[in-house]
Amino acid sequence: MPKHGLGINVLEAARQRVAWTFDTFPRIYCSFSGGKDSTVMTHLVMNEAKKRKRKVGLMYIDFEAQFQHTIDHLEEMYSLYADWIEPYWVALPSTLRNAVSQYEHHWTCWEPGREADWVRQPPKIAITDQSFFPFYEYAMAFEDFVPEFGHWYSEGQLAACFVAIRAAESLNRWRTVAGHGTKWEGRNWTNYIGQTLWNIYPIYDWSAEDDWTYHGKTGLPHNEIYDLMHKAGLTLSQMRLCQPYGDEQRKGLWLFHILEPETWGKVVARVNGANAGAMYAQESGNILGNRRIYKPKGHTWESFTMLLLDSLPPMMREHYQNKIAVFVHWWREKGVEMADDPSGHESANWKRMCKTLLRSDYWCREMGFGIHKSNSSYEKYKKIMEKRRAAWGIFP
Repeated sequence: MPKHGLGINVLEAARQRVAWTFDTFPRIYCSFSGGKDSTVMTHLVMNEAKKRKRKVGLMYIDFEAQFQHTIDHLEEMYSLYADWIEPYWVALPSTLRNAVSQYEHHWTCWEPGREADWVRQPPKIAITDQSFFPFYEYAMAFEDFVPEFGHWYSEGQLAACFVAIRAAESLNRWRTVAGHGTKWEGRNWTNYIGQTLWNIYPIYDWSAEDDWTYHGKTGLPHNEIYDLMHKAGLTLSQMRLCQPYGDEQRKGLWLFHILEPETWGKVVARVNGANAGAMYAQESGNILGNRRIYKPKGHTWESFTMLLLDSLPPMMREHYQNKIAVFVHWWREKGVEMADDPSGHESANWKRMCKTLLRSDYWCREMGFGIHKSNSSYEKYKKIMEKRRAAWGIFP
């Protein structure tokens, strides 16, 4: 889709969106991560809040395994705007993806009973009482917690959550902003979440360069981990903050060793496979199947796939069998049987399955699958797949 200019710069446009939100919604909060985008957005929102002498919520979901520079920055921001915020620094057990291990495919941050293994202790401001939120369930996923928090925070009133998504970051983020969904009177930078809650994306049309122009001209606090990333040679698109063990995030796991050596040992010890994941994610070898892969002598690609599946823990094996079953059945419906080599069929072949398994591609993106939105939806999917596999005769 072509871009249409508004006749004003992105800073002025963002300020107008923020002001409109304050005019329209009685309850407002920011979803804050400490990253460059959410920091810019939070500064813009807080400037408007101060003008109007109005408090807004500031929500940060603490995943425990974070750069210390990020935590320092968060504490600075919470302190800087202490008079204008309702602080919600959430440090509750949450289930997260562990893409660096085939044996511990998820981990729980702030897990009770494992305090000695935690990367760090939560700050005094953090919410650690599991009974604080009436909707909270032990180890609930981030994707489940966030909308529930919004509905709880709204108190039944019209509420807005500021989210620092930039459409230029990826196609998925562009679709989140401008794709399907209910918009407020045609404003594409709004999305209806449900009940009385709306998401607002005030900097959706900004670039990474715009972020740093804002920081440079205003001199307002920013997360200095980005300065270290720049010195380490990362490009602007590579500079991202996430929990370190996810499917995409593992590519940057090795940065802990370079940027914060004092944090590195704790991050490595925290989950199964982190050390190996960090080592191989920066290499181009076959451990993640990034380039060429080879089957063992005496094996076909299909038999090698079965060998790899048999080597996995039961829960992980079932997960991949479900994905492969859907993939095989989809091609059969088109009249195509799985070939043993790409020369037989470019897409429907067992070598592709092997590559998925060797790369620990948990969500099987190599095969065109997406990510389940929540733990509950994934559990429903597993029950459905048990019946389908039996009906299809694939891994019955």
